[in-house]
Amino acid sequence: MNSDTESADAVSVRLNTMDRRSLHPQRWNVRVRSTAAAVLAVTVCLLLASGALLFVLYRALEHSARVAADSRAHQIIEQLHTQPPQELDASLLATDGQIGAIQILDTQGNVLATSVGIPSSPVFASPLPPGESAYLGNLHFGHDRDYWVAAIGTTSPNGPVTVVTGADRELVEGVLATVAALLAIGAPLVIGFASATTYRLIGTALRPVERIRAHVAAISTAQLDERVPVPAARDEIGDLAVTMNSMLARLEAGHLAQQRFVSDASHELRSPLATITAALELAQSRPDLIDTALVDESLLPEARRMHALLEDLLLLARADEDSLSRIRVDVDIDDLILAERARLRGRSAVTVTATVHPIRVAGDPQQLTRLVRNLVDNAVRHARTRIALTCRRGGEGAVIEVSDDGPGIAPTDRARIFDRFVRLDTPRTRASGGSGLGLAIAAEIVAAHHGSIDILDRAGGGAHFVVTLPIGDDTYPSARIE
Repeated sequence: MNSDTESADAVSVRLNTMDRRSLHPQRWNVRVRSTAAAVLAVTVCLLLASGALLFVLYRALEHSARVAADSRAHQIIEQLHTQPPQELDASLLATDGQIGAIQILDTQGNVLATSVGIPSSPVFASPLPPGESAYLGNLHFGHDRDYWVAAIGTTSPNGPVTVVTGADRELVEGVLATVAALLAIGAPLVIGFASATTYRLIGTALRPVERIRAHVAAISTAQLDERVPVPAARDEIGDLAVTMNSMLARLEAGHLAQQRFVSDASHELRSPLATITAALELAQSRPDLIDTALVDESLLPEARRMHALLEDLLLLARADEDSLSRIRVDVDIDDLILAERARLRGRSAVTVTATVHPIRVAGDPQQLTRLVRNLVDNAVRHARTRIALTCRRGGEGAVIEVSDDGPGIAPTDRARIFDRFVRLDTPRTRASGGSGLGLAIAAEIVAAHHGSIDILDRAGGGAHFVVTLPIGDDTYPSARIE
């Protein structure tokens, strides 16, 4: 029984905690948060506007009542110059909505004349001499009614008198109370209307976003050619739709590139694997046919080809993960060029010339060696009789140039020549086509070293590759090696 009670208490505490979390503003959706912000803003504005309105209205009504009382006092003073207080026109002592009380006092403080309904006791105990005036503030003229009271001293045929007038505050306060009540009734209606309107408008504004979300949610990897609808209005939501379509286009291009990559890699690996498998099957059925020639001419070359291809694929995978060129040491580009020239000497039918100016960059020496070798091997593969290697300083970078006198590269193919498994030769043969990864790897290495690679036309025909890398240290005096 106790365990059941504890379990029920735990569930109750967990539900209370979930309710409190759900009420936290950070868990509200955009529509609710926007509505709450609008309600808060409208409420604050209404409070400030209502307070300002009541204050201005109070001051305006007070000023109007006091001006009316002051005007009546001057009318009475003007008549007192010729008539005693007892003979004043009764209309001058009458009250209205603004003037609530009038008294005329002699020098002893006795009431000589008063308005109807006002007690005969003097409200002002110290009469003023002629020509002086005083504002007495908020006083009572009997019946606990508040007045703004002012007094002015003057003369009459019977001697000096003091005219006391009181502007009625009750009417002003009644008007203020009525206005405040109307504001108290109208403000919630305005806030409710504002909240409902904001909630609806935000929902209408977010409806295109919901359509975009639903459309994107329905897109699968087999439908990456789909695009989200772009609203007619060129606003932030329209920009979101355009950006989303651009992202989908990039995803589609990446997905297609991945498919092509897998297909091309499978194609490249299939040939050496088939050769090795066939040789092993032959060895299994006819062991007597296994000899050194079969191993040297078929098995080892194909195994080396497969190993090289896998190494290239691994390097490209590292490039996709942005993990290339983590090493930064000084590398002499001129030494790399001279090493390639020495490697090709006697091993190629083409003539290799090298023009070097000692220059140094900061980078990964193995990757930079791979970069130069891939460009040189590509030039050797397509050259007819001659290739030229150059390194020099150009502007703020180190420039590596590799040119050949082969057929060259058409301008329309220069953008895609650095894609993976792209070969411009029609037959995909081992002798002439390679694996189609050399230039792609070269482009990745250049990008990892924050450089650039371009293809230009060579004078007299052929391809001219130009690589520009940021310079590490200062260059040395120039030299030329034939």
